[in-house]
Amino acid sequence: MRAIGQRLAQLIIVVLGVSFFSFYLLTLVPGDPVTSIVGFASPAQHKQIAHDLHLDQPLLQRYWTWLTGFLHGDMGHQYVGPTGTTKVSTVIGEHLPVSLQLMAYAMILTLLIAIPLGVFSAYKAGSRFDRITNVVAFGSISLPDYALALVLSYWVGVRLGWLPSQGYVHPTDNFVDSMKSLTLPAISLAVGQIAAYFRLLRSDMIATLQEDYILMAKAKGVPTRRVLWRHALRPSSLTLLTVAGLNIGALIGGTIVIEIIFGIPGMGQELAYAIGQQQYVEVQSIVAIIAIGFVLVNFMIDLLYTVLDPRIRDARAIA
Repeated sequence: MRAIGQRLAQLIIVVLGVSFFSFYLLTLVPGDPVTSIVGFASPAQHKQIAHDLHLDQPLLQRYWTWLTGFLHGDMGHQYVGPTGTTKVSTVIGEHLPVSLQLMAYAMILTLLIAIPLGVFSAYKAGSRFDRITNVVAFGSISLPDYALALVLSYWVGVRLGWLPSQGYVHPTDNFVDSMKSLTLPAISLAVGQIAAYFRLLRSDMIATLQEDYILMAKAKGVPTRRVLWRHALRPSSLTLLTVAGLNIGALIGGTIVIEIIFGIPGMGQELAYAIGQQQYVEVQSIVAIIAIGFVLVNFMIDLLYTVLDPRIRDARAIA
């Protein structure tokens, strides 16, 4: 519990730092932020918008006002001219679930392929299958996800017509069509991740299979499947888990590009729109959500270490 408390304290400090950086983005806007956001406005409208953005407050007070509002779901407004506004929380509420669905689809697809492939390749280390999968993995890692997305969109979506190359269907409208609309984007995101996870797991599994307790299990006649999936996979998955957490950032960045290519109305497409339209208040909130989500995922993965490897829990208890 002491270790968890320390990690929570660190988490709070990191989240505050990340939130302050996101808030400070509006301050970095060159010139007058109000003019950049809404363009031409009357003096009265300019003053009102500056007040809505709390630009009439000192920096730290403005940050506290923004942070408390953000925590309560008040993320400011998306401005269309000096008078038209839409709540940013409403816009994010529409687009965030789409991106989460795409990321979850890509991550599940990655793990379902990478883990069995890594385990079997480690078991067959040095074989023809192992050499072929390694060559394919090296090639897949070097292939940018946006380049693969363009190829899949053209050949699979347009030329062959097997899957949709544009658009998105909500799961409540038609679940099967929804999964089809996300298949090509998910594959585009997953291929590079599969190759990286496969290589890491294979290397760790090969080392683990040389450990004394694995040799003892084999000597006792434990079935090979049980040795691989119960005794060897669990300690070998720590590096994979670490990289999976760190790759959440790369997955988010890839999602932004992939959503634009496939016309998916997620956070990536909305972030691109907000930047293009100079909706800095919206950019501020989207960046904060992405950064805090990344920090929280890595915190949860750090806690999972103690589940996968009791030695880590024991070491923290002694410390």
